[in-house]
Amino acid sequence: MSRTGPRSANAGLSARTMRISAAAVTLAVLGSMLGQSAQAAPNGDSSTDNATRHIAPAANVCPQNPEPGYATCLAERRTDIAPRARTDFGATAVPSGFAPVDLKSAYNIPVPAITPTTPGSGPTVAIVDAYDNPSAEADLAVYRGQYGLASCTSANGCFRKVNQRGSTTGLPQRDSGWASEIALDLQMVSATCPACKILLVEADSNYFDDFGKAERYAATQGVRAISNSYGGSEENGDQQFGNQNYNFPGIAVTASSGDEGYGTQFPASVPNVIAVGGTALTRNPTNAPRGWSESAWGSGNSNGAGSGCSTQQPKPTWQSSQPSLTGCNHRIIADVSAVADPATGVAVYDSYGSHGWVVFGGTSVAAPIIAAMYALANPTTATNPSPASLYAAPSNSLNDVTTGQNASSCSPSYLCMARPGYDGPTGNGTPYGLAALGGPATPPPPPSAFSLAVAPTSGSLARGGTTTATVTNTTTTAPAQTAVLSISGLPTGVTASFSPASASPGAPATLTLTASTTATLGGPSNLTITGTGPSSTATAAYGLTVVASSTCPIANQLGNPGFETAGTPWTASSGVIGANTGTGAPRTGTRDAWLDGYGRTHTDTLSQTITVPTGCTHGTLTFYLKINTSETTQSTKYDTLKVMFGSTTLTTYSNLDHTSGYQLFTLPLSGLTAGSYVLTFTGAEDNAYQTSFVIDDTSLTLAP
Repeated sequence: MSRTGPRSANAGLSARTMRISAAAVTLAVLGSMLGQSAQAAPNGDSSTDNATRHIAPAANVCPQNPEPGYATCLAERRTDIAPRARTDFGATAVPSGFAPVDLKSAYNIPVPAITPTTPGSGPTVAIVDAYDNPSAEADLAVYRGQYGLASCTSANGCFRKVNQRGSTTGLPQRDSGWASEIALDLQMVSATCPACKILLVEADSNYFDDFGKAERYAATQGVRAISNSYGGSEENGDQQFGNQNYNFPGIAVTASSGDEGYGTQFPASVPNVIAVGGTALTRNPTNAPRGWSESAWGSGNSNGAGSGCSTQQPKPTWQSSQPSLTGCNHRIIADVSAVADPATGVAVYDSYGSHGWVVFGGTSVAAPIIAAMYALANPTTATNPSPASLYAAPSNSLNDVTTGQNASSCSPSYLCMARPGYDGPTGNGTPYGLAALGGPATPPPPPSAFSLAVAPTSGSLARGGTTTATVTNTTTTAPAQTAVLSISGLPTGVTASFSPASASPGAPATLTLTASTTATLGGPSNLTITGTGPSSTATAAYGLTVVASSTCPIANQLGNPGFETAGTPWTASSGVIGANTGTGAPRTGTRDAWLDGYGRTHTDTLSQTITVPTGCTHGTLTFYLKINTSETTQSTKYDTLKVMFGSTTLTTYSNLDHTSGYQLFTLPLSGLTAGSYVLTFTGAEDNAYQTSFVIDDTSLTLAP
């Protein structure tokens, strides 16, 4: 039976974008690098609600809203991250977006080794897409090479590309949008199952009759799973067409649920097809033992994982038998899910459609991940991998996604809003290992542990003054934990605070000790700093001696000196303080202050108010500064960074002072009197060629 309809246009990006501004477009064109947004354990996954979660600008690579009888691909490419050449990355620099090791960690994929010794030794996963990607195999080689995966080529029998009739010749016409989809699908199968063989079947067009022929051919090739990252509107006749072309006993057939939020599409609506929804996946070290959290992908408006109640397909028995799935008498979408939000997207190398390394989202990401996991779970055709098993899977084999939504409202609400147990956008959740997909149960990971260290290990504190120390959390047994900090043993009159209140690996906390003017003298007092994590605790010791008051404190007067918290007490232009990696990693910790770097007329400021007490007349300002510039002049100061203390300009740096990395700068302060001063860094760029001024690890000490 045909699903008829006029042929639709099929080239280029669609005009639909999400919250993308002209400034964001300009940044993307200029190649500016934005910071990446940052996920819980089986049966209790949660993360930041969609109302406050970062929404990344992205665009569909295929035209949306195809005519009846046709499908569109469901890949969404980030528009704020410019494509990068394969030569941009080496041993230290890596592409933006999640890598294979991240997916393996997030979904507890029990692959014995990330690099299989024999490529193509595993089961076969088929990818069905439309049109031809002439660079599919070459791009796959770049992706696998970047992440240390063994080669998967037509020469070694791991990879095969054919048309819908199974021929390696007479391939379809080329299409840049569908080529991007193909690159994404192949690389997600490789990321999930490095040892799997891959069969790419390219349909002649995006007409469903062509897809049906491609599906039927793939099913004859001994494949364990067939992944479909496309969809179209539901129509009369879908039941018969779906049963003929997407129902193959012994083969897991996955299909993306859609990227337009609440609403159903074909072929995800076919009862025996595993409809794959989407999530936002973020790292969450406090969520032991998994180390990740997820929420349903959706802004509550017009984008997100597809879900809902089919208008054409009957309700299968495994759904009708669930007491909680009421209010819909037809097939409910989705069944299971994986990462799909472009804001937490995956790295893909796509030379034909995208011209380099890019970040992709969409339920097109999730469908091949789930297909490859089905192939890993049971590489033979001994059992029939249908959606039914997901509804009876052990609770600890799925991560229950309980927050997020893909529409502002629907009825019943679970069709568009995440909740404990089944919901439409994420189905039964995301896989935790392979048990829910027909594979063996995964042994629980060993208990995690960490250690605390404080530097320095002792110090003196004058009455009426403050002193600081740094508390560091180091993982001793993975996964990492974030530890809530507390302290005991303080002498009378001494108080303590931590900023931030918790310490996680790579993000030290600052301990601030403050003595009143009547604090008990003496010491050292043995203070105990305790870190309490989700599954273990650790302690560190600090020796404190309280001495008579000093007329002038000499300790660092700057709060949040390494910018490791969200700004306070710094005041900064938007985007200056953050987890910036566009010019390399922060010097220490995970955050720094990045002024300018836009390549157009722009001014950024960074300031903090300092109170100089009576008796202090001198001081020293130190900071680490990295200057990166695209200016080529050897004589003209086009872009500048001015450093001021109060009304005094201490110095000015420019593009001529560019550095090869962080350098320590020391500026003396003199002639001070009691009062408030504002320390200000002002970065100013002209109208062409960027200069970035990156500051970290600041200190301002005072002396009599």
